[in-house]
Amino acid sequence: MSRSRIVVVGAGFAGFEAARTLCRSVRDKAEVVLLNPTDYFLYLPLLPQVAAGILEPRRVTVSLPGALPRVRLVLGEADHVDLEKRFVRYTGPEGERGELTYDRLVLAVGSVNKLLPIPGVAEYAHGFRGLPEALYLRDHVTRQIELAAAGDGPESPARTTFVVVGAGYTGTEVAAQGKLFTDDLIRKQPGWKRKPAPRWLLLDIAPRVLPELDRRLSATADRVLRKRGVDVRTRTSVKEATSKGVHLDDGEFIETRTLVWCVGVRPDPLVADVGLPVERGRLVVDPRLNVPGHPEVFACGDAAAVPDLTRPGEYTPMTAQHATRQGRVAGRNVAASLGHGEQQTYRHHDLGFVVDLGGVKAAANPLGVPLSGPVAGAVTRGYHLAAMPGNRVRVAADWVLDAVLPRQSVQLGLVRSYNVPLDTASPELARVPGGPRKE
Repeated sequence: MSRSRIVVVGAGFAGFEAARTLCRSVRDKAEVVLLNPTDYFLYLPLLPQVAAGILEPRRVTVSLPGALPRVRLVLGEADHVDLEKRFVRYTGPEGERGELTYDRLVLAVGSVNKLLPIPGVAEYAHGFRGLPEALYLRDHVTRQIELAAAGDGPESPARTTFVVVGAGYTGTEVAAQGKLFTDDLIRKQPGWKRKPAPRWLLLDIAPRVLPELDRRLSATADRVLRKRGVDVRTRTSVKEATSKGVHLDDGEFIETRTLVWCVGVRPDPLVADVGLPVERGRLVVDPRLNVPGHPEVFACGDAAAVPDLTRPGEYTPMTAQHATRQGRVAGRNVAASLGHGEQQTYRHHDLGFVVDLGGVKAAANPLGVPLSGPVAGAVTRGYHLAAMPGNRVRVAADWVLDAVLPRQSVQLGLVRSYNVPLDTASPELARVPGGPRKE
């Protein structure tokens, strides 16, 4: 008798946890297949530290074959789901096409950069959702500082001005870490004392930074950023982006060569193409993460509009905390649908949030207790170590080395601007001109 096949699409927070839960629940009684463009799980919250040179890139990646030994990994990008014939079509890393049939399907494709109809943004801005984008930003910022240090031309002020749009989690942390990074870079440049310090701007149309969080966390982050020298501008956004800089909606023009787009995320476009009901691009599911009318299909994480049972009438927000826990519930419910265990509904109360502001600074409210300063910094790093499914010792070692040794401020030259377009459904992959593309 052949084993049932469970296909999990996506290995972000939700997909990784779903696959891990499934391989523990069904063991050898069903085949678990994980379809993902890369062979690693990316711990996104620490990506700003990669861009700032604190952590090496492999520290925030966890090997999928190593962490999920009973799961078959298939490298590829899903581009079509046929619900009637029950198969997922994908494109492999070298352009080869393939299909995976399934008895149970878990859609956990996650999210991509959120785009807005602002002229020039798609051409001149770069997102911050994948490792290639973090590596590009690290090289780009280093290069701008080195070019500005080498000459006093009219382009120098633009090279040392960095604009981050979006003051949510990602944008706040990128600006906070980025300012410390560039301050460290200029200390290594002879004669920089005669030049102005690098300028970082953080823009958001919201009335405060971290608008989705508690006001006390927002106030702490705002205070740290401003004291550090970041120009925080709320109720402000970009009207147009050009090769020379950005036009703000208040009429000001900012000369810059760096525009980092962190305005938020949107569900992977694959979700809307499935042909099932969606809510703001997210697949509608019931409290058990099952797609109504399709008992064999489950969805979780940023790909799913999950009813929030703690707030009737609302859906759970697109956060890593929810995605991780939804992945576990989805894994248990898929296993239960095959006769292994009991199904359960998804219900989760927030345990609090942490925001790393660089150095020893952070803002946190574990279990609702507001913290700031070094205590919050220790709690934040402790939380990340506990949440990571691997590499904890290596990450901790890099933190210790960063505290006692100077950072290695060099350009690796591995990722260029054309490798990381803002408008992409796969920010985890660096695009190569002429390389294989999905049809």
